[in-house]
Amino acid sequence: MEATAKTRHLKGSPRKTRLVIDLIRGENVSRALAILKFTEKRAADPIAKTLRSAIANATYLAEQQNIAVDPDDLWVKTCFVDMGPTKNRRRMRPAPQGRAYREQRHYCHITIQVTSDEKPKTEKELKADAAKARRALEEPKKKTPAKKTAAPKAEKKAKAEKVEDIETPAEVVAQDSSEVADAKNVETQTPAALNETKRADEKQLDTNEELERQ
Repeated sequence: MEATAKTRHLKGSPRKTRLVIDLIRGENVSRALAILKFTEKRAADPIAKTLRSAIANATYLAEQQNIAVDPDDLWVKTCFVDMGPTKNRRRMRPAPQGRAYREQRHYCHITIQVTSDEKPKTEKELKADAAKARRALEEPKKKTPAKKTAAPKAEKKAKAEKVEDIETPAEVVAQDSSEVADAKNVETQTPAALNETKRADEKQLDTNEELERQ
């Protein structure tokens, strides 16, 4: 929904009025009224009155067309100041070197258009969106090297396990002592023991021969 309001033959030069109207271009209606309220310029009050008239026109057109419009959703789409007529006053103003200048009174025309359509993005917002898109594309690239670093971590764990498997000096000494004890427990075969075994064998042979003879 769009609506327009105009103020014609406003006292004041268009150059001075443009300084004020440039402050509200592209702003929300409520923010624009707040800016005009605290602007110390003579043109601020008539511009605010024109803006309120544009808001009223927008709500009236919406009611006629059975469209629901929230005044807070309106924003200033276009606003400009045109040059009005210049009236020559029959008064003279003193000038340097004895000259005299004729006084001129300037007038201007104000036009403000408000709309409830979606507000286009500014250059700053477009740049911010582009930067977010770049970051979103760069994040997966940053995450891929993290997977490669998983292999070195596994290697470190394997090395740690190998270190744990290595026998400590205390364990080596304990194993040596156990081997020595086992060696002591083993019976050594002396020559006497060997002779005893040989005698027993000879006796067995004798008995076998006697049995064969019988």
